[in-house]
Amino acid sequence: MIEQQKTLNTSICYHCGEDVVGTDRILEDKHFCCAGCLGVYQILSSNNLCAYYAYNDTPGKRSTSKSHLEYLDEPNIIKQLIDYQDDKSTIVTFYVPAIHCSSCIWLLEHLYKINPAIFSSRIDFLKKQVTISFKNKEISLRNLVETLVEIGYEPAINLQDVVKEKSHSVNKSLILKIAVAGFCMGNVMLFSFPEYFGLSGLESKFQVLFGWLNLALSIPVVFYCGREYFTSAWNSLKHKHVNLDTPLALIIAVLFLRTTYSVVLNTGPGFADTLTGLVFLLLMGKWVKQRTYHHISFDRDYRSYFPIAITTLLNGKEKPKAINELTIGDRLWIRNGELIPADSILMKGNAWLDMSFVTGETEPQQKVLGEIVYAGGRQMGEGVELEVVKVPSQSYLTGLWNKEHYSNGFKQHFNDSVAKYFSIAVFVIAFVAMGYWFFEGNSGKAWAAFTAVIIVACPCVLALSTPFTLSAILAVFDKKGFYVKNTDAVEDLATCNSIVFDKTGTLTTTEGAKLSFTGTLSDEEHKLVVSLLTNSSHPLSRQILKSLGYGGFYPISKYNEIPGKGIRGLINNQMVYAGNQSILPFNIKAEQHSGVHIVINSSYKGTFVVEQQWREGLTDLVSTLKEEFSLTVLSGDTDKDRRALQNIFPQDVSIGFEQSPHDKLEAILNKQKNGEKVMMLGDGLNDAGALKQSDFGIAITDNVNNFTPGCDAILKGSSLNHLPNFYKLSKDGLKVIKMSFAIAIFYNCIGLFYAVQGTLYPLVAAILMPISTITIISFTSIATRFFARKNNLL
Repeated sequence: MIEQQKTLNTSICYHCGEDVVGTDRILEDKHFCCAGCLGVYQILSSNNLCAYYAYNDTPGKRSTSKSHLEYLDEPNIIKQLIDYQDDKSTIVTFYVPAIHCSSCIWLLEHLYKINPAIFSSRIDFLKKQVTISFKNKEISLRNLVETLVEIGYEPAINLQDVVKEKSHSVNKSLILKIAVAGFCMGNVMLFSFPEYFGLSGLESKFQVLFGWLNLALSIPVVFYCGREYFTSAWNSLKHKHVNLDTPLALIIAVLFLRTTYSVVLNTGPGFADTLTGLVFLLLMGKWVKQRTYHHISFDRDYRSYFPIAITTLLNGKEKPKAINELTIGDRLWIRNGELIPADSILMKGNAWLDMSFVTGETEPQQKVLGEIVYAGGRQMGEGVELEVVKVPSQSYLTGLWNKEHYSNGFKQHFNDSVAKYFSIAVFVIAFVAMGYWFFEGNSGKAWAAFTAVIIVACPCVLALSTPFTLSAILAVFDKKGFYVKNTDAVEDLATCNSIVFDKTGTLTTTEGAKLSFTGTLSDEEHKLVVSLLTNSSHPLSRQILKSLGYGGFYPISKYNEIPGKGIRGLINNQMVYAGNQSILPFNIKAEQHSGVHIVINSSYKGTFVVEQQWREGLTDLVSTLKEEFSLTVLSGDTDKDRRALQNIFPQDVSIGFEQSPHDKLEAILNKQKNGEKVMMLGDGLNDAGALKQSDFGIAITDNVNNFTPGCDAILKGSSLNHLPNFYKLSKDGLKVIKMSFAIAIFYNCIGLFYAVQGTLYPLVAAILMPISTITIISFTSIATRFFARKNNLL
């Protein structure tokens, strides 16, 4: 590649679009305003990434200096910026103000082509943030930022929570487009008054003048304000896909061409009023949608925290704390299987962390005393003591929850299925109407009918009704202790027709349970049992521990917890067992075959018998649910509660006992093979696989940190009785969306009645378009609140 330089003041930079002033750098017949833009182009070209320029013209930003990045070599600063780090990889999230178009997304998602040490990058376009995973042995954080600077995407870095701060900033570009579209619409409406009121015949020259003025005002609306719709439509068509922006772009193009045709040939006033009004309302809808998104995001990230409790240590005693109450310096006690809620330092214990929630890799990582452990890790082994060094980030945990490796694959939702057919129906009707009038020999009406059908059948309702309705439902759920991870999951909830219950911790609660022990324990044996149980997060372990009292406990080694069986560990050179008979080193001859058996070395000490309490209102809950669902109970316990469950559940309900985690998973798979949509309710301990496999998995929590990332929702145990209400509201939400479509179809039918005849006038289209949109927004808001009150959730 040969670079030429010459002095020229009229060229446009191929990369950033700014005027070339002074030296014009020319490479491959392309002009560049500075060495930075030329350098970015050379980087992209050498890595076969020039498709970046195919998505938008001049999408880049002018490159800046990298001399101010030395501070990114400081270890203390690096620790404050990164989300996660281990021996091989690091994850960091940056706020990048330069993200503004589809080219930005495309380039930032292909960073691995520029540097192979970057193996993953995900973009949140609305928040303008990029999350990058990279190999820290091959590239440093400073080198990573320098790479971003080289291609024109310098992150805005400070030691505050930049993402949290900037995610709510005003989208100035969108506001400017709304202002331009509003100004043009107001003036076009003003110039159209004579046409509306039939006054244009008084002086024909004013009619022509106003027509040309309207056309002039339409130009910035189409080519500036409406540009994103054309870009989005073009990109979707290039990928052989029709999105909602495709008919919108066609509508805008047809309106503009029709107006230009009418004004230039003086055949009528055109549709400038409809065109400008449409673009203005679409942009307003986008702004309202973004504001709603940010409000919901803020509400969920910083107010409605995960309803899980973290065990803190205060003066040697355990005290539960809500995740949002944690502060730097708090001491945490994390048991086997529990989630680490915040970046912390390991103070005591042997930490083996499952970081699959963060990285997707399932191999546990060992941490040593004094080493940092990152939020999102799950302890796999004995209990460990941590000290919080970074305030918990709910938005970070929510983001992890919604990562791809915790989704159940592709699920087509209502919007996806309807959008394609809606767009196809519009095009079919338009072409049929045009063909009919051409067949009749009336080419004027053929053209008029085609354009009118495209104009009136606007899919705005698709883009507005679904997010508005489902986001409002999420807010209602949050207030009642039902934390659903996203709006798509609300649709999954509404489609369920079968429920599978776990028993322990789901149908039962250990709060207030009666506890007895069939043997005796010495003071030393008492302390050994406490030392073992304090490492387990199982509800039975917690309840027994509560009755024994905490006191102090010995360190433990060789700790092992087998789901559905029990726990064991080496304490003071003595092997201690607690669980059912399958975990014990020998068969016991005991009258009590159910309960938590205690064995120390080879000596059987007795059995803790826990008379678990059934949740309050369970009988009424089951009688309500059986009307809508087929019910199943799968328990890992023995059948000692069979009679009680048979009194609670109908006779036709299948009740299984001694079910292993694998058995529960197989049961879910079999139901799904039979066409059932399965909702699974469990405590997230012994049934994480079944929760993940189910169509809608709910982890029940009772003041315990037992969140599993494979679930779709977390439900406070005290809110279980509201489950039928949650289900009904989710179904009512889909009703609201479908009713919105019915309203839109009603408006479209009125418009189509005139459109297919080729007699749709600008005034009719201008009135139908905003009324339809405003009606939909108002209807979804009012209807959602109505159904929430109807279901006793407000």
